[in-house]
Amino acid sequence: MPLDYFAPGVYVEEVDRGSRPIDGVSLSVAGFVGFTEDVRGDAELFKPMLITNWAQYLECFGKPGSDGFTDFDAYLPFAVQGWFLNGGGRCWVVSIGTKLPGSAAPSAEETGCKLLTSSGKPTLRFNLKAASTSTAPALPSSEGRLAVTILESAPKPLPSNAPANADPPLNTGEYFKLIVRNGDQILEEYDHLTMNSKAETAVADYVVTALADSQYVAIADIAQSGQPLSRRPANGSYEVAPPPYVAKLEHLARDLQGERSDKTGMQGIFEVDEVAMIACPDLMRVYQEGIMDIDQVHGVMEMMLSLCENSFPGPAYRMAVLDAPPVKPGKNDNKAVAPEQQKPQDVFNWLKEFNRRSMFGALYYPWIKVANPRNGGRPILIPPSGHMMGVWCRTDESRGIFKAPANDTPRGVLGLAYETNMREQEMLNPVGINCIRNFANYNRGFKIWGARTLVEPDNVQWRYISVRRLLSYIEKSIEIGTQWVVFEPNDSDLWARVNRTVSNFLERLWREGALVGGSPSEAFYVKCDGELNTHETMMLGRLYVEVGVCPVRPAEFVIFRISQWAPGQ
Repeated sequence: MPLDYFAPGVYVEEVDRGSRPIDGVSLSVAGFVGFTEDVRGDAELFKPMLITNWAQYLECFGKPGSDGFTDFDAYLPFAVQGWFLNGGGRCWVVSIGTKLPGSAAPSAEETGCKLLTSSGKPTLRFNLKAASTSTAPALPSSEGRLAVTILESAPKPLPSNAPANADPPLNTGEYFKLIVRNGDQILEEYDHLTMNSKAETAVADYVVTALADSQYVAIADIAQSGQPLSRRPANGSYEVAPPPYVAKLEHLARDLQGERSDKTGMQGIFEVDEVAMIACPDLMRVYQEGIMDIDQVHGVMEMMLSLCENSFPGPAYRMAVLDAPPVKPGKNDNKAVAPEQQKPQDVFNWLKEFNRRSMFGALYYPWIKVANPRNGGRPILIPPSGHMMGVWCRTDESRGIFKAPANDTPRGVLGLAYETNMREQEMLNPVGINCIRNFANYNRGFKIWGARTLVEPDNVQWRYISVRRLLSYIEKSIEIGTQWVVFEPNDSDLWARVNRTVSNFLERLWREGALVGGSPSEAFYVKCDGELNTHETMMLGRLYVEVGVCPVRPAEFVIFRISQWAPGQ
């Protein structure tokens, strides 16, 4: 609306009358919680860390030069690797530790940074000095990690009062310089060092003696017999890390749950808005080790489902992918057994005992076999949640979120803990247990042969994973794509603009095949008019928009009716 016109002329004004298109949100970002080999770089213990590929995972959660897996076979590295193998993109990872809770505290020999000679033999070991035994100020590094750098050096120069004809010490190549760094900051610097414990102080300093008063690192000579030159550490930069965090048994549940205000643990993952699917594969690891009993496992699963269901003030859009515990329900002790001994009846009974239903949960059976790099590539049985979420992401990219993530081959799978047949799946499928099947007899390999949520069996509207995720996609996209409407004048012009905006978005989905109907009017409707928005509702500052959609559903049961037919009959 113009303010004034005084001088004759041509005035050009911009008027915003068109509808703003809604851009669909991504529901293909995963969140993982579990144990890692290390916590390095920008990653922090208990805090969510964005990971975009396996190499970045190794930088943040693997030791330098390591494969990223653990000596106690934590399931999270396998799950994250399976996520990327199956087409997963971005994911967020929360490390709750690098050792199983209750493990014995590692010794200085186990946690120290070992330096090697140029021929690969051990020579020095470095450990961080504990604050209680040192007058050193608090390290500015968030995790207290330091770097020790070894450089070339030479013997000490002759003193200024040395005779003019004195010969300088011979440089045998055994001498080196050592720098202690915190990032780019130099904390300590030592020059003219040697591995010779009997070196003359006028020529060089024995490295252990020189660093005895270091404020930051403790040093030990672990070299084997040999000359000082052969025991000299190789040039390079080495990371000195603090001892790993070992949680007490009674603290594990607290570490898993985390704090919403601190954005830690499971609740920290739910503070990351883009995370749309959640898994905690190491929940099975602690259960197998007897660190958690079955009731505690149920408590964590309940928390995951409840957090997915509660997404106020926006619509709930996250899903939890659960793993079936390797238990035999009905026993007094509920003791864990090997996953390959878990039969379909066992997981059926367990789900009945768990007795928690939710349209925001999914469950897959059985466990899968993958290669274990820590055991020479031999197979190990792991929970399938990470691989399954990777397939979800791959299906979203290749077909669309409306396509059921089933009848697809999971990558990286060498075998199954149990090969379910059709009669056994007839027992599992109706209660929402999605089977991974081996169709070797049909030369089809391993297939994901189920696409159901954990909703109540009689709630057919939300029976399928694809339907639940499609509606979440629509709801979340509309929520974010219509933020411009807030505080606009609430009149018929706004109603028409909102109607066009939402209708154009839904029509695009219909053309992509996400909605059922021969025409847009059969696939969806959008209502935003005076019947919904009365004078009273406008006085309250409210704008009501009613949207109905007809989502496409998977053809779960394909039935051909065949009979004999004779022409003319």
